[in-house]
Amino acid sequence: MSTNSCRYPFLLHQPLFKPPKLYPHTMAACVRSSRTETPQSNSKIDDHEFSNYVKYCRPNFNDLVSCVPIPGKTSNILRTNTHTVVEENNVDPVGKIGDLWLRMKDEARSDCEQEPILSNWYFCSILSHESMESALANHLSMKLSDSSLPSGTLYDLFLGVLLGDQEIVRAAHDDLKAVKQRDPACISYVHCFLNFKGFLACQAHRIAHNLWSNGRKILALLIQNRVSEVFAVDIHPGAKIGRGILLDHATGVVIGETAVIGNNVSILHNVTLGGTGKVSGDRHPKIGDGVLIGAGTCVLGNVRIEDGAKIGAGSVVLKQVPARTTAVGNPARLIGGKENPIKLDKMPSLTMDHTSHISEWSDYVI
Repeated sequence: MSTNSCRYPFLLHQPLFKPPKLYPHTMAACVRSSRTETPQSNSKIDDHEFSNYVKYCRPNFNDLVSCVPIPGKTSNILRTNTHTVVEENNVDPVGKIGDLWLRMKDEARSDCEQEPILSNWYFCSILSHESMESALANHLSMKLSDSSLPSGTLYDLFLGVLLGDQEIVRAAHDDLKAVKQRDPACISYVHCFLNFKGFLACQAHRIAHNLWSNGRKILALLIQNRVSEVFAVDIHPGAKIGRGILLDHATGVVIGETAVIGNNVSILHNVTLGGTGKVSGDRHPKIGDGVLIGAGTCVLGNVRIEDGAKIGAGSVVLKQVPARTTAVGNPARLIGGKENPIKLDKMPSLTMDHTSHISEWSDYVI
């Protein structure tokens, strides 16, 4: 296939943009061909296991109230009745990312066999790249470029950030797995990578946040503006976001400058994590690990949504929500009451269950 048919800067200027080979393999990895794997059911989490979860699944943000460092070089293991999750000092081996990238290439080839008309697009977007960094930089640059902001310029910028900060790539890896596991509409990893604007907006934000943190605020704000125009997702580059994030549909999501979001959080469309007015300083919500925030929700002010909490769709939250509880309504109230709220026994962001305990708070009948 002639590369001249691909309108992608790195292919038209291969000597300049050829990415380094980051993931050498002595032999091809075995890639599963199943495209319809079903996520494992989430088992119940008792108090002890829940405590272990929130202890070992923390984002590395110093201003997250409940953030605690992980000491030593020991393996942190969380066991449930159905599976075991192992993390080594919160660092994913490069091989895991490389394996997922090989899986995505296999999925792309399968898609090309089913729809040959897409072969050129898949070649330019996935198959011609040696690493996820290169493909992500290229795909975002094509999405966010315009007549005055060339894709080649953005590609150089994005690739430089991704190669210089592998934490972004590890977070993207976790985000891909989160979408595949939690969203039944996601048929493959490559489908998410190419087509899910929530995933793409989140990765563009990670790049913008890196630039913001390194004093390149004008560039960071420019990326924020382009993301809001292209994806209808407005995340201030100062906001801090953990790993394993699902922005489901994502349209209308607004996240303020001093917001902090933990790991394994699921947020639906039209959610606002905003301020209460013209208050300056630390003025936006802090979202704990494993939180589920339903569609159309507004969380306003410097309030905490504690680990494993669930916010019902259309709620307006102005006060702290305790861990493992459910808040619904406008203004939001705890199911079971403030004095004895019903405690959730599963991580809501993983189960994506929006309707449990509905009989305890609503007598609405159709």
